[in-house]
Amino acid sequence: MNTKTNIKNGVNVDNLIGTIEAIKGDSEIAKFKFRSQTNWINGGHCQTKIKDFYGAKTENTSRKKVLIIEGDEPAILLGSDNGANAVEALLHALASCLCTGFVYNASAQNITIKSLQFNLEGNIDLEAFLGLSDTKRAGYENITVAYSVDADAPKEQLEKLFEHVKKTSPVLDMICNPVPVSLKMV
Repeated sequence: MNTKTNIKNGVNVDNLIGTIEAIKGDSEIAKFKFRSQTNWINGGHCQTKIKDFYGAKTENTSRKKVLIIEGDEPAILLGSDNGANAVEALLHALASCLCTGFVYNASAQNITIKSLQFNLEGNIDLEAFLGLSDTKRAGYENITVAYSVDADAPKEQLEKLFEHVKKTSPVLDMICNPVPVSLKMV
């Protein structure tokens, strides 16, 4: 018997649906713990390494190599431009999460995506970061997300799809809602 894999937009839809069904049967499968280790290099330059994680009820060591993300500041902020700064990386994380959610959900709905682009902007006032203000926020004052999509579905369906993606995006949720963060010296 010859079975064809159901691939849509680069997503194995059969595996996606199988994962959802497995989680419906055992919600413990949905619990993941991601990890990273960041080391300072010089000035504003740091390097983050990501490899193993816990998920689907097991320690996952399937990544063949360590993922490396460089972080730095632009020259105007005293850096050497070896990578995106942390607030730029946050924009990347949000866009990447929205993009993945959009593609996975579109694929599950049998929508073919020809192109998908997210443009993000964040406004930040560095006075609090520099210790010059106790009244201003240290982080982004606001973030604007604009997206364009070319797909074989009506605009209304794509808008409804994006509304669902917004509700289910882990990164958007973490930005919009407080997350307990434990900070300690080890």
